[in-house]
Amino acid sequence: MLLLFITTNVNAQELQPVYSVNLNLYAGTWYEIASFPNNFQKGCEYTTANYTITSKGYMLVENRCTKNKKLFYIKGKAFSKKNSGNAKLKIQFFWPFRAKYWIIDLAQDYSYSVVSHPNKKSLWILSRTSAINAETYQEILSQLKEKGFDINKLKKTKQI
Repeated sequence: MLLLFITTNVNAQELQPVYSVNLNLYAGTWYEIASFPNNFQKGCEYTTANYTITSKGYMLVENRCTKNKKLFYIKGKAFSKKNSGNAKLKIQFFWPFRAKYWIIDLAQDYSYSVVSHPNKKSLWILSRTSAINAETYQEILSQLKEKGFDINKLKKTKQI
């Protein structure tokens, strides 16, 4: 019973984003290393996300993947929440719907990023390269476990 309480308590802890994100450094191409499975990416391989800063104060987002040897992509916009240090974004692919996109872990050199919804039902591990160092990946998994994520749900993404 004590173990159940501890597990429940850990999973119930509130998710926190990183303190601050420099969007100029965050912009560019990211490779999806792993994610929680979701309907809109079902069957995707070689998944990437590209972020471009606009002069209007938001970022353009283009997600790409290959499904059954065909290229699929979707374009959207990312808006930073005020006073969040750019760590809390809202992504919009279809008007008027916006999804919460929180940057919950970020390498100091912006070589990897971990993104989630605050409810912990979605999760993406992203890297600037199509592969990530095994030790770094294990460190990320350990941190996610500490934050209450069920890392057994993570599915590695096939990359080049």
